[in-house]
Amino acid sequence: MSDPTWISVLPPVLAIVLAIWTRQVYLSLAGGSWLAFTILDGWNPVSAVGATIESWVAVLGSPGDARVIMFTLVIGALIATVEASGGVRGFVGWLEAREWVNNAKRSQLLAWATGIVIFIESNITVLVAGSVARPLFDRYKCSREKLAYIIDSTSAPICILIPLNAWGAYNLQILSGLGVEDPLGVFLQSIMYNFYAMIAVVGVLLVILFGIDIGPMKKAEKRTQEGALLWPDATPMIDEEVLSPAPLEGVEPRARNMFLPIAAMVLFMPVGLYITGGGDLREGSGSTSVLWSVMMGLAVAWVLLKAQGVFTIDELVRVALKGAGALVPLALILMLAIGLGNVVEELGTGIYVAQVTAGTMPNWIYLPLVFLVSGGIAFSTGTSWGTFAIMLPIAVPAAATLGLPLAPFVAAALAGGIFGDHCSPISDTTIISSMAAATDHIDHVRTQLPYALIGGALASVCFALLGATL
Repeated sequence: MSDPTWISVLPPVLAIVLAIWTRQVYLSLAGGSWLAFTILDGWNPVSAVGATIESWVAVLGSPGDARVIMFTLVIGALIATVEASGGVRGFVGWLEAREWVNNAKRSQLLAWATGIVIFIESNITVLVAGSVARPLFDRYKCSREKLAYIIDSTSAPICILIPLNAWGAYNLQILSGLGVEDPLGVFLQSIMYNFYAMIAVVGVLLVILFGIDIGPMKKAEKRTQEGALLWPDATPMIDEEVLSPAPLEGVEPRARNMFLPIAAMVLFMPVGLYITGGGDLREGSGSTSVLWSVMMGLAVAWVLLKAQGVFTIDELVRVALKGAGALVPLALILMLAIGLGNVVEELGTGIYVAQVTAGTMPNWIYLPLVFLVSGGIAFSTGTSWGTFAIMLPIAVPAAATLGLPLAPFVAAALAGGIFGDHCSPISDTTIISSMAAATDHIDHVRTQLPYALIGGALASVCFALLGATL
């Protein structure tokens, strides 16, 4: 659409309403795409069905999107292999033997710390943290909703605060394309102004240390302490037995079977960026590097297990394929979410939302305005990356026109993308957090929302105060 109107907001709104009403994420994402194509095809609902299907085919035809879906399947294979090798049990046993994790609070701190350490990609962060911490949460009667909140709030925020990952490479590419001088320097400066990401990470830590359970989270914690893992009408996004299969008989739990593959995966990320960037980390391909990193982790796991002599090649292949198959629902969700994001971008939803409020406020509150508009776009589209692509081309020229420093505007756009993503029931990271915690998706959204809104309010105040000093 060359001139987007309020109609462009209807598809993401429909997806959000369907997600809350039906609790069916697949139906919600598909319904939003169908309505978008109905609008684009001159309100022809029949031809929109074919266009919607072809949009999913186009997602698979995009090299970058195909890599994301591939890495989802490979990370499933890696998690299943580590679980079957006794790596997670060995790691948990190693912690408990040293009395590092022996109660509810420490199990929550473990989930938080795992999210901090594994910073190469948000989906990897939540899946690994969920696999490690979920058994401990169940043992010490912490709600799975709290686990989903912890891993969700330490995934994207950490990824945006540490540039040596796919998130950093993606945003550096956008800034370079906008003609920004020294994009790496600007991005690094923006980190200290990314108030929402910092508030989210520190806020989770405070919630854990001081037991700050509010609203629906307080009820979920009380329910779990009384012995019920989920609400009676809840539908977990995935069966925990799928992500955490029983270990093979005769396999000795070893912490290194988890630690070494994960370490290899994290450490190989900058190597991948260096190789794909021709010696320049800033020019590296984030999607390629993430895929390579996960495959490196899987390769290290296979070498370890073959060296220990407890797995045959046939057993390794079968375990890997079972793990990959377990995450096919996640790959489907990603395909549907990317497809919806693409057609929403074609409709101009983000541009319309940005244009509605642009230039209507005094300069001293422009930073909180950028933050809130960016949050609104991310909430409506369910994608922080798509929001970055929309808002950075608006925020960067705005800063130049106003004669103000660039880094705070970049930070406001990025922080808003994370904030809206945390609040949205159609966000892929939010959905995957529900899957990793094996909890009901809408229950996760409801319990996380109060914390996200408090963080958003505090971040808005911080941006307003920063704007007053520029």
